[in-house]
Amino acid sequence: MAAHVTDQQLRQIRSILLEGWACTGCDVRGPGFSEDCDWFSIRCGNELRKRILLKSLSPQISAVKNNVKKKRTVICPFSSQTSAMFSELQKCPRNVLVCERSSFMNEKSRHDKHVSQHYFNYKVSVFIPHCGVPPSSLSDAMRRFTRFYLVREVPVFELLGEECLEKTVRTGRFYALSYKTRIDQDDVVALLPTGQLILSVVKDTYEQLGLEGRPSQYAHKRPMRYVVVIDLTDKSMAPGSKRYDRVLWALREKVPLKTDFLMACHSVVGTEAWSLPPCLSRYPWKELQASVDTQTLRDLPCPVLHGDDLRGETACEPHAFLEWLGAVGLGIGCENEATSFLSTYECPEPRTLVDQAVLCTVTGLLLPEDIHSLLEELRRYFDQPKSSSWLSLVVHGFADSPISWGMAEHGFHKGGENFYSFVLFKNQDYWLHMGTGANDGCPP
Repeated sequence: MAAHVTDQQLRQIRSILLEGWACTGCDVRGPGFSEDCDWFSIRCGNELRKRILLKSLSPQISAVKNNVKKKRTVICPFSSQTSAMFSELQKCPRNVLVCERSSFMNEKSRHDKHVSQHYFNYKVSVFIPHCGVPPSSLSDAMRRFTRFYLVREVPVFELLGEECLEKTVRTGRFYALSYKTRIDQDDVVALLPTGQLILSVVKDTYEQLGLEGRPSQYAHKRPMRYVVVIDLTDKSMAPGSKRYDRVLWALREKVPLKTDFLMACHSVVGTEAWSLPPCLSRYPWKELQASVDTQTLRDLPCPVLHGDDLRGETACEPHAFLEWLGAVGLGIGCENEATSFLSTYECPEPRTLVDQAVLCTVTGLLLPEDIHSLLEELRRYFDQPKSSSWLSLVVHGFADSPISWGMAEHGFHKGGENFYSFVLFKNQDYWLHMGTGANDGCPP
């Protein structure tokens, strides 16, 4: 017998359709209904996700789902609008937030992998409650971030030169990303430490290059963007080979792409610091250091976290916590004062008042190796008795990077967000949150 559907459930179902949450039953990530599954996720009260089986609800809802599959016009049971609403739902941006709980002491912990495969990062934020001044070891770790270069008007074919390959790709620690290029409008170039050269280019550039690629997975019905991946470590790309000459000719003669680059190479401790090779230093360049900003916050409302309660059943749940953490990072008040006309946001419940907290922010081209070192330093923070039971590390990727994690294609859509955060606890447990936007796959 079909279950009774309350007015509250109808409002929740209508809300989830409008917001376009992901289907947990068959891993379909589009908005609205999944054609192959009768489950979908909703957010209900303090629960992160609640699964509802459409078949067990009312025949009216099941009929709507079946008609949506067949693309027939139906009357929406949640409003007076017709199925035209469902076509509009396809335009709603969705987001994905993956949450994990583990321990640094666990041999199967994947924290190293998640950090090392998020190649292009521009901002790191560290928040420590009940702390007025960051420890000197933590400040030193942030000041030791690798220096990077801004090199102007570099022809892309220069990256294929034998001298350049020797000084960059073959080190296994070189990163390059085109600067101020928009992933949804311009030609974007990235070189990974694994040796993959990624060209995310518009349709006209792709057709002129004549190189093998594939349409962007976030393209329209008629692809307007293509992705070309060239493995510079492959034997077929050895200087002098037929394929190498073909790619070099395309980038030098057919479409001489030029762009500004952010470049960096991680130097192993005990070795000479890396510097620009002559093939790149002949172009205008500037050496830069990541900037560090430290703030001390007073009398800050702070959510209560329990390390063993990731779902937020007795404490703050992940979505609300990340929203609060973002508000703190942006300097948005969380008191919801009657005299404030700018924001009505307030710290989620349950909460406590923290007398002081420190927020440290590092910006620049930040390498995964340096972020990993910072994470290890934060783990050592609890070696001495502290009044704080947790601290957080948030890492934001470049919005216009052609990839997010590993080789997963990244797009901008409406925000270009791709980030991850760690919440570290005294007992070496941690929470890991990984978030992406509409034009991204599910984080690993």
